[in-house]
Amino acid sequence: MKKIKYCTRNLKNGTKPVYKAMKAKYPEIKMKKKDCLGNCRTCKRESFVMVKSKSICASSPDQLYKELKKMIG
Repeated sequence: MKKIKYCTRNLKNGTKPVYKAMKAKYPEIKMKKKDCLGNCRTCKRESFVMVKSKSICASSPDQLYKELKKMIG
């Protein structure tokens, strides 16, 4: 995993702590914030990020953080 993309609108919906925690724990992984990732339906309903043009979704920011940690290993 080289880059994780975050939607700024989703950051406002609760993903911001995930962004900060990932940036602190994994400084070697590039984190990019984009205004919109084009997944508006997902963005309104749940926490998500994009990894290699694949959407990683979770029902809560905590769950998303656990999913990302699991992917990294």
